Amino acid sequence: MVQRPFWLSLIEQQWQRRSVVWLRGVRRVGKTCLAQSLEHVEYFDCELPRVRRAMEDPEAFFARLRGKRLVLDEVHRLPNPSELLKIAADHFPDVRVVATGSSTLGASARFRDTLAGRKADVWLTPMIEADLEAFGNADLTHRLLHGGLPPFFLSPELPEREFQEWMDAYWAKDIQELFRLEKRASFQRFVELLLAQSGGLFEATRFATPCEVSRTTIQNYLAVLEATAVAIIVRPFSSRRSHEIIAAPKVYGFDTGFVCAHRGWTELRRDDLGILWEHFVLNELLAHTQAATVRYWRDKQGHEVDFVLVPRRGPVLALECKWSTRDFDPAGLRAFARNYPKARLLVVTTDARPSFRRQWDEHTVEFVSLSEAVAVVAAEK
Repeated sequence: MVQRPFWLSLIEQQWQRRSVVWLRGVRRVGKTCLAQSLEHVEYFDCELPRVRRAMEDPEAFFARLRGKRLVLDEVHRLPNPSELLKIAADHFPDVRVVATGSSTLGASARFRDTLAGRKADVWLTPMIEADLEAFGNADLTHRLLHGGLPPFFLSPELPEREFQEWMDAYWAKDIQELFRLEKRASFQRFVELLLAQSGGLFEATRFATPCEVSRTTIQNYLAVLEATAVAIIVRPFSSRRSHEIIAAPKVYGFDTGFVCAHRGWTELRRDDLGILWEHFVLNELLAHTQAATVRYWRDKQGHEVDFVLVPRRGPVLALECKWSTRDFDPAGLRAFARNYPKARLLVVTTDARPSFRRQWDEHTVEFVSLSEAVAVVAAEK
């Protein structure tokens, strides 16, 4: 079984805060294998009828397991999962629980209590940079094309059929069971269009006609995709200056492999790498910060910065993502710096080894690797 040190350490850290850890992430992202690789855990698959029967009396179930470390896999299959986890948190704090599920708590009516204050969350994103070594393949272009779901990443051939099978299972097991949406064809058409346009500005009206639903329905579909971590919504950063974009969000697909599949890319050209690198950097930021709010910045003259983070301490961080340093155009960061002169300006590239700085007017721009960028964000969050 592959050991993923970053994620194992994160779960152990969260267990220090709360006795119940909610491990969430999309289907086939590796939640089960990760949870099973924790040391000294007992595993329970909540999809099995005999396991569900054993949990019908939660007090008796946990009383037999005092002092143990448990994995409750696919816990949303239980009739009332929030009640079970609440009892564990309130009455059996010596029992350490990792509960897994494809959806966030509170995303469906089945969770009658979101367990606020009783649980710690770990969002298992698609594979990050640290995972490449763990899985024995450091080829970044392979990760971008195949995506970050471990079975797809490990496939020697491009898993084109598996991408569609994943979408079918997502509809049947996540959407239908948890949300009970109608109009499968409209929903799947929306997902396909969203993935094909991933990383662009989102306007619900543009999707309504091709999906044959109302604008309100499109907004509901997007909320479902965000709740299940299939869509990442990046909202604009601004101080409400008249020349800044303040409303339109950008929406990213959850995984580069699915973005490639829905754009029809079976091989990557040099021109494809920039947008996929942007997705990969966003995934890395979300994995390492977990709770951080990532924004983007754009003005009405078309200047743009890929990502903006506002730390609790320290200056605003503005990040541009470029596959290579030679792809960098300073116009966006310079425009941002004129509006926010105290901001720290970073260009995250694959070839800034070692890191270096360049000066444009009075503005200093730092060219850094992804790991260095993550370290800056972590130090100032």
